[in-house]
Amino acid sequence: MLELAIFQTGPTDLPSVAAEGIRVNSGSLAQTHESFQRQVVTQVRQGVLAEELGFNYCFPTEHHFQPEGVECSPNPLFMEMAIAARTKRIRLGQMANILSWHHPLRLAEQAAMLDVFSGGRLEFGVGRGYQSRETETLGGPLGTTVQDQERNRAFFEEAFQILLKAWTEPSFSHQGEFFSLPPTYTKWNHSQTMAYFNQPQVERNVDDVLNVGPPDMYSMGAPVYASTTTLKEISVYPQPLQKPHPQIWQPVTSARSIDWAAIRGANCFTIPEPNSRAKVNVDRYYEQLDKHGWPDRLNRKEPFKFGWDSEKGRGFPVARYIHVLPRGKEKEDLQRYKEGLEVAWPFFSPFGFGAILADADEPPFPPDMKITADLTIEKEIVIVGTADEVVEKVLRLKETVGYDDFLLPGWFEMGGYSGEEIEEQMRTFAADCVPQLAKACGGLKVNPDVAPNLEVGEPVAVS
Repeated sequence: MLELAIFQTGPTDLPSVAAEGIRVNSGSLAQTHESFQRQVVTQVRQGVLAEELGFNYCFPTEHHFQPEGVECSPNPLFMEMAIAARTKRIRLGQMANILSWHHPLRLAEQAAMLDVFSGGRLEFGVGRGYQSRETETLGGPLGTTVQDQERNRAFFEEAFQILLKAWTEPSFSHQGEFFSLPPTYTKWNHSQTMAYFNQPQVERNVDDVLNVGPPDMYSMGAPVYASTTTLKEISVYPQPLQKPHPQIWQPVTSARSIDWAAIRGANCFTIPEPNSRAKVNVDRYYEQLDKHGWPDRLNRKEPFKFGWDSEKGRGFPVARYIHVLPRGKEKEDLQRYKEGLEVAWPFFSPFGFGAILADADEPPFPPDMKITADLTIEKEIVIVGTADEVVEKVLRLKETVGYDDFLLPGWFEMGGYSGEEIEEQMRTFAADCVPQLAKACGGLKVNPDVAPNLEVGEPVAVS
């Protein structure tokens, strides 16, 4: 079975220019701001179009502060609220919400609101953040340089634990290295709270949620604070509709991240690895799943299909840039598309992504190696060509990795192209490529209709 997704980073629609031996965004800062105002609206429009074209998932990223023009997606949950209100079927994922940039309880609330409002269509992505300009601005000491990596990872893992508690436990506490929830000093001598938890149907009692103490002789004023009574537990509202919690996703490049996701039953997602390296990573993920008892949030014990399992919505898809060259304009459009790639990869490569463009039987490329558009096309990270050539390359990915079912996240955006041009790319792919891909994969999965949840119903367990 075939499933489709769009992957979105929000590159600028401004043209690029060669400067100091590198291609860069050609706009002034004012023009770049105007471009990104257009782009955030365009991303919503593309999410709605994706549903109309039969796509199953939408995966925007989270990125900030980029005058280079490569990525603008500062709030994927907020953006997908707009998509949710205009759609009924497409599932709403993020690649990813960067946990080190958020308080985990605030993020838990916002994500749960999207799940409730969409009728249970949230696919929740988690990540650690790899760009110092973003992480050290929004995350303070949780940096991305070598000396900060373990601190960043420890925060990420603790925040993940808190998210799951917030979504699955009606009332909870947490004491960790970074968070004490609620704080041990939080005074809460509130008569209404006591009355509520003295009711038998609540299933928690006053002693569970409060450490009741005598009056505080040093406090004056309101009775909530004029006591030594402190809060022991907290409840987070709303919780997601999906039970026990929405599917979790993590973008990965390292073996350590693949293992972490597999052990916790989270889906993996990757982009820059060539087909041979993707196979190695997917094999590793499934080996870890098997080793740890096929962890699954719905406690399904039967084995998952390899690579991707459409019925369970579970596995390790590999995203690809996709671009179908327009008939009669192949040469000129290919050159323009390459110019967009020549803006993107000089931005990504210095963070280490260029190194993993090497095939599995090659050593990693040197970190200072120039990554050209031609190299990304040669490695089939970028799938560009006629419709038939695009289909051939996509199916080569499927066969090389060995997918049973097949989820293809397509990255249709490219710097220098307008939103309307990107939408035409999506339409062309859907019309000229998807029928061939669906035939080769045993059909195209159609998501069920789930109207935006303006009338709240029963909690749901969505595979």
